[in-house]
Amino acid sequence: MKLESNKLLKSVLVLLASSLALVSTMATAQQDYEYTKHSYSSGQHTEVAYEGWRENDVGTVTLTFGYFNHNWQEELDIPIGENNRFTTGEPDRGQPTHFLPRRNRFTFDVIMPADFGGDDELAWEVTSPNGVTRTAYGTLRADYKINNITIMSETGGLGAGTSNPEIRANIPPVAELIGDEIRTVSVGQSLTFQTRVNDDGVPEPFDPIGRIRAFGGAAAAFATPELVRTRMMMTPPQKPTVAKNNGLFLSWNVYRAPESVTATQDVVHFDPPQIKPWEDTRPSANSPWSWLWIPPELPEDGIHEVSVSFDEPGTYLLWGRADDGGLYHDQYLTVNVTP
Repeated sequence: MKLESNKLLKSVLVLLASSLALVSTMATAQQDYEYTKHSYSSGQHTEVAYEGWRENDVGTVTLTFGYFNHNWQEELDIPIGENNRFTTGEPDRGQPTHFLPRRNRFTFDVIMPADFGGDDELAWEVTSPNGVTRTAYGTLRADYKINNITIMSETGGLGAGTSNPEIRANIPPVAELIGDEIRTVSVGQSLTFQTRVNDDGVPEPFDPIGRIRAFGGAAAAFATPELVRTRMMMTPPQKPTVAKNNGLFLSWNVYRAPESVTATQDVVHFDPPQIKPWEDTRPSANSPWSWLWIPPELPEDGIHEVSVSFDEPGTYLLWGRADDGGLYHDQYLTVNVTP
């Protein structure tokens, strides 16, 4: 009788464990659903962000801003004016009117005079096409003071708060637009331009082959790029913070477009397709924040050539960012597109 009771108890415990496992699985699935159901391709607004401030040698201060476009695909165009302005002082202080998807950090700087003090603030206000208004307030609060280490940490170039003397001595790359800063081209005509990029080689470029060989055992000595991609896909990384694969690259994108253009991503075409300067973490994305991204092969002479064409007339401002994984340098090109 005691044996039968033990069997019955064991059966109940097994059933209970199975039920708990089912409940746990359902809860996990619900959590996953809750996490992903608020991810959108389009129709969402842009948050604006104050990244921090730095002191300049001449006594002025630099305030740095960025943004978070909640869409994964839609690139918003918000012209300078009531919907995209600084509400204190001049409304146009060089901010973008074209907003790339997702998180874009340290997008532009505003230099303030030496008399900009601790009680002052500079407010950037953006109203998205869906009517949502957001404001970022630039101040000189001590906890918003930034330096190169802060930037490398915030963008993921340092990983989870790690560094060494070499990377702490990193200096930004230098990008130089070759030729005129203003060009003219006709609709449908291809415009080719060049940018010279120099860098100190720090931080060390991401090496997926080396990573696999370091952690993959003896068989990894025979790894090929194809096998590396497969292995990386099977072993997604832990991400205690935003993670970035370091490596020098140059990316040109639209910074401002004519007010008549409302779908810039369908109107401006770059060749070759440019690396995404925003945090696209999806495995197949051409973005340094993608787990499978590998730094591009760099031209020996440091000169990058890009072609661009336009389907609509007007004046466009293109933005080129040279990024070594930790720090960056920007260039701009104005293109007048005639019918």
